[in-house]
Amino acid sequence: MLGALTTKLQGVFSKLAGNKRLTEDNISEAMNEVRMALLEADVNYGVTKTLIKRVKDKAVGEQLIKSVTPNQQFIKIVHDELMALMGGQEAGLNLDGNPAVLMVCGLQGAGKTTHCAKLAKYLKKKGLCKNPMLAACDLQRPAAIEQLKTLGQQIGVPVFSIPNEKDPVKVAKEALKQARDGGHDLLIVDTAGRLHIDDDLMSQLEKIKGVLNPSEILFVANATTGQDAVNVATEFNKRIALTGTILTMLDGNTRGGAAISIREVTGKPLKFEGIGEKLDDIQVFSPNSMADRILGMGDTINLVKKAQEHINEDDAKKLEQKIRSATFTYEDYLKQIQMVKKMGSIKSLLGMLPGAGNMLSAMDFDEKEFFKVEAIILSMTVDERSEDAELVTSRRKRIATGSGTKIEDINKLVKSFKQAKQFFKNMPNMKQLEKMMGGSLWR
Repeated sequence: MLGALTTKLQGVFSKLAGNKRLTEDNISEAMNEVRMALLEADVNYGVTKTLIKRVKDKAVGEQLIKSVTPNQQFIKIVHDELMALMGGQEAGLNLDGNPAVLMVCGLQGAGKTTHCAKLAKYLKKKGLCKNPMLAACDLQRPAAIEQLKTLGQQIGVPVFSIPNEKDPVKVAKEALKQARDGGHDLLIVDTAGRLHIDDDLMSQLEKIKGVLNPSEILFVANATTGQDAVNVATEFNKRIALTGTILTMLDGNTRGGAAISIREVTGKPLKFEGIGEKLDDIQVFSPNSMADRILGMGDTINLVKKAQEHINEDDAKKLEQKIRSATFTYEDYLKQIQMVKKMGSIKSLLGMLPGAGNMLSAMDFDEKEFFKVEAIILSMTVDERSEDAELVTSRRKRIATGSGTKIEDINKLVKSFKQAKQFFKNMPNMKQLEKMMGGSLWR
């Protein structure tokens, strides 16, 4: 994601790295290149013009902070202004009401139905609702109701629908009554995809809004469509007054234009982003995180959130002690692999590290090799995992057969494991090393 824009911006910054100070000339040259990079990334022309002016006004005559290079200071200015364009802070959801009603709309194929289920699962998981319900008001697309019912079953959330009903306004009205009578604290309404130029369907959406009086009207926009998504969101906003946007397909080949432009053009915040196909692949949109990603600084904000969600602090401390004393086992390694799997794909997690994006694009990374290790350890006995039984040749052959791997794979794992333990066992004066590094290595 954002590869071309990030690469071009990093090229601009590297050119500034050789300058001793920021001048009007080198800033103007840099901003011309930034302008071209943004326009090529399908950022709205007016938004690009605004960003360029803000950055230039701040950079010209900026007093250089000691120990900070002109290049670093310029990057900081661009980062801050990108954040400001995208809203500055994370925008929360309004969940007032009995029940709170979220109305989800957008073009067909943007991912509305899936994101209704994603929202329900996310809000329930975060404790922001206890008993959500989904309403199937997309009566245009064949199988839309069945899709929502299937998704509802997967996340354990009931779905309201009326068989053979043709009027989505009636379905919405009955869904709201059912939600109130059934003690549901949240109702998420899936509406049909429609073009903003279809006046009849847009009028229908206005009627659904009138019946529901929703606390949130969320527009689902496909990030890969760039300015088209922004233009359509603007038209929807004029008709039904959106309260926010969910940007989907941010894990795909998006140029970044929609993410940077949509808030500034519509005046409505980006509230969530879809980052994959799984029902857990949704997160709060963070302007700070997105600015980091655009500038190639990784996504440490969301990486930390994922880690906090999946890593048990007591287990982490126990593992730290085992690593320090070189007493960690195959069982410990297995636990770490399984924990990482819960956080998402290894490639996506590595991509969240600062500077890892370019490295990953240059290498042929195969996650199957990483999870091959999991299969090998799962094929070991309890004693083998805890290293109470030596992995002699006969055992290695059995493990290879059980894991569907080759004995060479087992030998490679055993060798690397022994080397790791030897490394930590021989590490000189850990306390002294920590002191040199400025504190604990395991914070």
